[in-house]
Amino acid sequence: MSANKILIHVLAVTVALMTLIPFVWMVSASFMQQGEANQFPPRLIPESFSLEHYLRLFISMNIVRYFLNSLILSASITGLSLLVNSMAGFAFAKFHFPGKESLFKLLLAAMIIPAQVTMLPLFLMMNQLGLINSYLGVIIPGMASIFGIFLIRQYISSLPDSLIEAARLDGASDFQIYWKIVLPLAKPILVTLGLFTFMGTWNDFMWPLIIMTRENMYTLPVAMANLSGEHAQDTELMMAGAVITVLPVIIVFLALQRFYIEGIMLGSVKE
Repeated sequence: MSANKILIHVLAVTVALMTLIPFVWMVSASFMQQGEANQFPPRLIPESFSLEHYLRLFISMNIVRYFLNSLILSASITGLSLLVNSMAGFAFAKFHFPGKESLFKLLLAAMIIPAQVTMLPLFLMMNQLGLINSYLGVIIPGMASIFGIFLIRQYISSLPDSLIEAARLDGASDFQIYWKIVLPLAKPILVTLGLFTFMGTWNDFMWPLIIMTRENMYTLPVAMANLSGEHAQDTELMMAGAVITVLPVIIVFLALQRFYIEGIMLGSVKE
C-alpha cells in the first residue's frame, strides 16, 4: 500500500473517531449515575449502569407522547411529500405544457429564499385556516419541496422517452405510467429523498415550535429544548433524551443506507 493510501486511511479513521466519540459518550452518559457525567476528566464508561434517567423520561415526563408526535408528523410528511414531489417531478420531466421551463426556473430561483423568511406569512396562512395547534399545520407546508421536485425531475429525465411512449402505445394512461413504470424505476431516488425528508422533519425545531403552542403537541426536539431549560444541570437525563431523539434517525438511515448511496449516485446524472 502506497504512502498516500496509508495517509488517506489514517485521516479517514481519525475523522470517524472524532465523529463517533461524542456519540459514544452521549450514549454512555445516559446510563451514568446522577452527576457522574460532570466529573473531570470525563468518564467514557459508566461506573455502574443505570436506567433511572430513561425511566424518568418514560414514566414522569411524557416522552412517549412527544415521540409519537414526531413519528406521526415525520411519517405523514415523508409519505405525502414523496407522492406530491414524484408527481410534480414526473410532470416537469416528461410532460410538455406552456411555460414549463419558465415555471421550473422560477422554482429553482425560489430555493435561494431562506426558509425563515417565509415562516411569518406561512404562520398567518395557517392561522387563517385554523390549523394552529394541529398536525395539519405542520404537515401541509411539508407536503412538497422545491429540492424534492428538482431531485426527482433530474432522475426521471434520465429515463428513456421511448419507454414512456411504448407504454402509451399499449394503452396505458398517464397515471398508470407514473404508478407502474416510473415509480418502480425511481425507487433509489425516492428512498434517498424519503430519507432526507424523514430526517429533516424529525429534527425540525423551528416550525413545530412556532405552530404548536400546546405542550402535548410538542415534537421531540421541541420537548428536549424545553426539558433542557428545566433540567440544565441534569446532564445524564439530557443525554438520555438525546439518545431517544437520534436513535430512530440512525436506525432508518442504516436500514436504507444501500438505497441511499445508490440514489445519490444515480441522482448525479446530468441531462
